[in-house]
Amino acid sequence: MSRSPRTTKAETAKAEPVRHIPVLLAEVLAGLALDRPGLAVDGTFGAGGYTRALLDAAPEIRVIAIDRDPSAIRAGAALVDASGGRLRLVQGRFGDLDTLIADQDEAQADWVVLDIGVSSMQLDEAHRGFSFRQDGPLDMRMGGDGPSAADLVNGEEEGTLADILYHFGEERRSRAVARAIVEARRRAPITTTAQLAELIAGVVRPEPGSPIHPATRSFQGLRIAVNDELGELVRGLHAAERVLKPGGRLAVVTFHSLEDRIVKQFFSARSGRAAQASRHLPGVERPAPKSFRLVTKGPILPSEAETEVNPRARSAKLRAGERTDAPPPPPLNAIETLASLPAPQGRGARR
Repeated sequence: MSRSPRTTKAETAKAEPVRHIPVLLAEVLAGLALDRPGLAVDGTFGAGGYTRALLDAAPEIRVIAIDRDPSAIRAGAALVDASGGRLRLVQGRFGDLDTLIADQDEAQADWVVLDIGVSSMQLDEAHRGFSFRQDGPLDMRMGGDGPSAADLVNGEEEGTLADILYHFGEERRSRAVARAIVEARRRAPITTTAQLAELIAGVVRPEPGSPIHPATRSFQGLRIAVNDELGELVRGLHAAERVLKPGGRLAVVTFHSLEDRIVKQFFSARSGRAAQASRHLPGVERPAPKSFRLVTKGPILPSEAETEVNPRARSAKLRAGERTDAPPPPPLNAIETLASLPAPQGRGARR
């Protein structure tokens, strides 16, 4: 299933017939090397595109598919029925995938695939409140629980809102947008996607010639904050590391620079590449045992042919690694930091 919020109206119409085609599918399957019987974990089931491909790869492959969205689990019931007992659907967060598969009486997995971010289905359903292209309630919750985007927009202090928009949405005008939000909500709560998008468009000028709506980055930042998407990614990487057998493979598809930076640093550190430059310096702690071997030396990008058929694939990147027999090292503080807002004193950097 494709995942990217940056889609023009023309692209949306063009992509609609193929909205459930998983991005970089052939490359993901090649990176996983599905060459034996075993257990695959699809941590982000969505519309089931990767899960179907895993089931089709070989009749001896079993799949546990996870999604936090109860509507995705309900929609996948027919696929479970057709799988002949080879597919189990589990509602939950992929950051807990090691616990979730243990609950299914499975100790380890042979393959894990993660397709990060919001799904096409969620973007296309106005009542979910993810997109400003169709008016709907300002929600954005993938699982339907916890604070909504409206709760953040109407309840957070101005400085925190600005941090969310700047660091998670990469919105350079975050301070001005946060100020406009606070001023507007004094008059009345902001409750719909159209209200918020119109407000932001009055503050952020569109870039000349760009099809990207001025509210795109702010909506991204709020969505990431509402669903703790970066924290979930960090937890999911560490959970996959714990469950994969030696020789098992992890493939991760990301759709923007914040996600890719975390995945890149994880694989770099776990494969020993991040420590190479400083490992001989006095006082430097010995690097942890290498828990992954890189399968992709850099990001794999979609072809022009794929982005022509499915424009939502254009920002996708695939990285993959193979588990070694080293025990899982402690969690990486560096990538946990990337998933969090900075301390308040960092606000001076915003414009």
